[in-house]
Amino acid sequence: MAEEPAENISGGPDGGGVASAFEPNPDPATRAEAVVDRLGERYWQKAYGGQAAFECLVRTVLSQNTSDKASQPAHESLMERYGPGGPAWTGDLAASLADALQDELAETIASAGLYNRKSTTLVRLADRVLEEYGSAEAFDAFVKDADPDEVRDALLEMKGVGPKTADCVLLFSGGRGGVFPVDTHVHRIARRMGLAPADADHETVREYLERDVPAAKCGFGHTAMIQFGRDVCTARKPACLDDPDACPMADRCDQVGVYPEEGEAVDPGEAPEARTG
Repeated sequence: MAEEPAENISGGPDGGGVASAFEPNPDPATRAEAVVDRLGERYWQKAYGGQAAFECLVRTVLSQNTSDKASQPAHESLMERYGPGGPAWTGDLAASLADALQDELAETIASAGLYNRKSTTLVRLADRVLEEYGSAEAFDAFVKDADPDEVRDALLEMKGVGPKTADCVLLFSGGRGGVFPVDTHVHRIARRMGLAPADADHETVREYLERDVPAAKCGFGHTAMIQFGRDVCTARKPACLDDPDACPMADRCDQVGVYPEEGEAVDPGEAPEARTG
């Protein structure tokens, strides 16, 4: 297991994830817990919370439909211009983005892709935060202190914020236990392994994982499953296609939609054995 810095998040070395090792449960209550415990032997364990909520929201919007490699430079460029000390800083990040010219913001975040849409979303979200909470600081207090269901509902009412974005803010800013954001990797792997129904949508996968993984392990499970999906269990070429012993989760996986004999992998929802007619 490679060493990682004392603080890290999926997507870059800045803030959020503080090392917080957990002991694997010798008698896991569910297969999902057993999977997360196995991931804990492979990847650096961490706990979450502490990011400024509005900046976390901005970072997550930038990460939509793109890679960390693309979104991280966009976030850094945005903060250099609109964050503390930047030429467009007004004393509050939400106020700075609310005042931003959309074309200039789009140019600033161009590396994240879909920059016209994302810049429009960010200005709209900044306006909403100022209207509802008065400042980025007040929004941060709401995310960290209010009832998590209330926070999630408030986030989902914001245009441009979907379930994964809302859950990432709850996790990375609020540090809320029992939050398991579902991105494309988590969605694929949970269904491929049989931790959720093959035809489950993102919200259903989240419900299964949050039900079956202990609250303290959900945040780690989210980031570790993403890393596992990048390193081992990729969409089209999972390691088990070439070598059954190459996957450390082989004994915990139903291989839904994976066919080593044919050297092929499909989305679990498209697997013939998963179709109920």
